[in-house]
Amino acid sequence: MAFYYPNGQLFSQKNPREPSYKRETTFANRGMRFEEAINQSNEYYITHDKAVVHKKPTPLQIVKVDYPKRSAAVIREAYFRQPSTTDYNGVYRGYYLDFEAKETKNKTSFPLKNFHQHQITHMEQCLKQEAVCFVLLWFSSLNRCFFLSAEKMITYWQEQETGRKSIPLEIIESVGIEITPQIAPRIPYLTAVEQYLEKRS
Repeated sequence: MAFYYPNGQLFSQKNPREPSYKRETTFANRGMRFEEAINQSNEYYITHDKAVVHKKPTPLQIVKVDYPKRSAAVIREAYFRQPSTTDYNGVYRGYYLDFEAKETKNKTSFPLKNFHQHQITHMEQCLKQEAVCFVLLWFSSLNRCFFLSAEKMITYWQEQETGRKSIPLEIIESVGIEITPQIAPRIPYLTAVEQYLEKRS
């Protein structure tokens, strides 16, 4: 089965049985990917009745389908559609949560190119409905995670018109909320959400 990115480039994936020698991005020295850590955190929150948050599925445009049997269909070719919203959404204590998770290997700043206009537009629309909207920024080389409100993120995004290419770590440390990774939940982002809500009220 072939999958293609929106730009037409073929998405290649190794046979899962083949050994992989590519070094994975470390997460808190455990070899854990950031997205996987967030997904596990969401599972923890659901299990413990803290919140209900899920990762939105990546939309696909199916191009070719074979029907070897009447009761079965096999997708032979598909394209990844560019998502129109953020990665995660859900509900916490009656608040609608909507957020994006991004990571970088940079040690001194977070590149704005990691975000896209459709994501910023979506966050603006969510804020108009008084949603709790934010981004989680992971500095993989530093093993540091930050909560940055959508209000702040949108402000820095708009500053690209003045030449800004990234958000310095010093600014993120100042206006964001640092989240310390732990065992369960892996990324306790609800603690940061609570701090944000206290400041917002």
